[in-house]
Amino acid sequence: MHEPDAAAGGVSHSAHWGTFRADWVDGDVAVTPYPGDPAPSPILGNFRGALRHKARILRPAIRKDWLDNGPGPRERGLDGPFVEVEWDTALDLLARELKRETDAGGPAAIYGGSYGWASAGRFHHAQSQIHRFLNTAFGGYTRSVNSYSAGASSVLLPHVIGPFELLSRHNVTWEQIASHTDMVLAFGGMAIKNSMIGNGGVSEHIEPDAMRAAAARGTRFHLFSPLRSDLPDDIGATWHPLAPMSDTALMLALAHTLYEEDLHDADFLRTYTVGFDVFAKYLAAEGDGVAKTPEWAASICGLDPDTIRALARQMVEGRTLIAVSHSLQRSEFGEQPVWAAVALASMVGQIGLPGGGFHYALGAMGHTGRRAVSAEIPTLAQGTNTAEAFIPVARISDMLLNPGAAYDYNGRILAYPDVKLVYWCGGNPFHHHQDLNRLRQAFARPNTIVAQDFAWTGMARAADIVLPATMSLERDDIGATRTDPLLVAMKRVAEPVGEARDDYAIFCGLAERLGIGEAFSEGRTVDDWLRAFYERTRQSLADQGAEAPTFEEFWERGSLALPLGPDDGGFLRAFREDPIARRLTTASGKIEIYCATIASFGYEDCPGHPTYLPSTEPPSEAFPLTMVANAPATRLHSQLDFGAYSQDNKVKGREVARLNPADAASLGVGDGDIVRLYNARGSCLAAARLSEDVAPGVIHLPTGAWYDPDPAESDRPTCVHGNPNVLTRDIGTSRLAQGCIGQITSVACVRYDGPLPPIRAFSPPTFAT
Repeated sequence: MHEPDAAAGGVSHSAHWGTFRADWVDGDVAVTPYPGDPAPSPILGNFRGALRHKARILRPAIRKDWLDNGPGPRERGLDGPFVEVEWDTALDLLARELKRETDAGGPAAIYGGSYGWASAGRFHHAQSQIHRFLNTAFGGYTRSVNSYSAGASSVLLPHVIGPFELLSRHNVTWEQIASHTDMVLAFGGMAIKNSMIGNGGVSEHIEPDAMRAAAARGTRFHLFSPLRSDLPDDIGATWHPLAPMSDTALMLALAHTLYEEDLHDADFLRTYTVGFDVFAKYLAAEGDGVAKTPEWAASICGLDPDTIRALARQMVEGRTLIAVSHSLQRSEFGEQPVWAAVALASMVGQIGLPGGGFHYALGAMGHTGRRAVSAEIPTLAQGTNTAEAFIPVARISDMLLNPGAAYDYNGRILAYPDVKLVYWCGGNPFHHHQDLNRLRQAFARPNTIVAQDFAWTGMARAADIVLPATMSLERDDIGATRTDPLLVAMKRVAEPVGEARDDYAIFCGLAERLGIGEAFSEGRTVDDWLRAFYERTRQSLADQGAEAPTFEEFWERGSLALPLGPDDGGFLRAFREDPIARRLTTASGKIEIYCATIASFGYEDCPGHPTYLPSTEPPSEAFPLTMVANAPATRLHSQLDFGAYSQDNKVKGREVARLNPADAASLGVGDGDIVRLYNARGSCLAAARLSEDVAPGVIHLPTGAWYDPDPAESDRPTCVHGNPNVLTRDIGTSRLAQGCIGQITSVACVRYDGPLPPIRAFSPPTFAT
């Protein structure tokens, strides 16, 4: 199974950012993009130099302090020292600790949320593997719910209109936009860098061509964002550089204009929604005494009142799509812009029409705006988690710092579980979590922390037991997802580095020690599992009368085209066509502009209808700039930050922070200068890049630079590499969703003229004997 396909050169493989062929040439991997991809992602360049990089974990390692003194709370320095041990020693110790902690505290004593993307393969999927293991061995674990990307919307949208996944992945398609849409209002944008990524793989990046085709037909794109780069340059988009966190105010003013000028679709509101009468009173000043006029919104968002009125009138002159990005709800009160967009689209009355209405997260990943495949996509069964304990994923520091404390979530009062052991497999919270100095304090609380990964990430360096895992290019797998029409044979390109093992092999070793080896593995090898996975897809293809080759034929080819389902508009189209028989899954069965359920919770930070709520930490004299920390363009989150493409785009080894030339001039900062960003939570260094594409008053520092605290500083150390999450706030979006608010933060910026500290993030920690 590991022989290259001689006719094509190299072997087939897939990553979250694209399908490709790979070959091992002169000690490194050579990558060729899939020929059917019209816009391959440059992130494929990060594989160059990665497989044998010094950041790889070569052997099992245990923190010396833990090995000498046993489990228990402790300050966990990121530099070690660690002791490298034999695999049997590491697995024996870990199996013992897992059993000891669960015997004492039950399965909830283990936090196994293990958030992170890991690899695109369906079998070697890190979260599925660890969850299956913990469910099989202990009957469960403390889990996490929702995501850092969509923590607010995934809770809000089911109350208001319907399931988050269906709204983003089975709704308006790019095909519909190219054929039907006259105007797109893109709140937060649809950045091409985001749609380059798709969980499980993307064989064809269709978004650039789709947007160009729509623009050529006459679709008008309006971008509402502090960053011009949130829409591509070549579609003639109108950029409205809104002040951060002002989108809700603008939407309310658009809604006010529609209502005041009698342009709203009263029939649609009456038939398909509930609660508009309450919302209309809020728009007209009944409630808080403030009419949500364009003049009111202009003072908040910076958009001219006449422009707001003109946009509102244009919305009802043709087919209009209102699209809301993930980024809008990754801020304080992030539920509000999403809800306001639903209300605004309801007033226009085009929800469910081809190319019109409301779309959540269009362009946020390469899986939105596409038709789903009609074949079954296999996944690894994880078993049943009998533990009731869970947390919203972004509340991990709160959980570890406050065991037993009560918190609100989605109408319930819950208590944080008392976690004693944290097990992370294939993820890095030192990338995606907020206020990293607080996270380090939280990670001092458990008795044991385990990291299972292929590189010395911040998470691995903070662990007590570190297990080296393979990269996807060092193992066989199958790449597939529900919205991509290609099933990919992910073939091994190189032998595992050092003593790295597949996650499956690691968990099989632990399972044997705990007496549940057969239950976990079902007696199957990796090849057995891949064949069983493929057979489910092959059988579903055969049932449809589609081509259904044998596993051997599929593996030899390297890929298999999958049939697509109809472009039917999903549940919103069905609801529009028959609101009685195809009622929504909301409490009323309709779109809830006013939601009695949410209102009954009594949350002042998430009232019963869309509401403008200003930031509780706006820019100030001390911290006058708004930092936007979004997804990077040079890698997937923090994955392969040491890869060639990511490294080539840094300046002086630091992450690049973009700011407007006018702001730079006032700060005495030139292009390429190193700057220090800081606030009360921490500080970081970055390289300045001056750009008119960034709104004044904003500094843009993407996430994903590996955390690199200055060892010379003990209290709130500066990240010398440019990780913005040393600055972000670790609070929830609201009591409803408790989502992440890492997108928007107030900071100060000064030119850094001191000696540049070395970048140490990609060097292994110290080792003792």
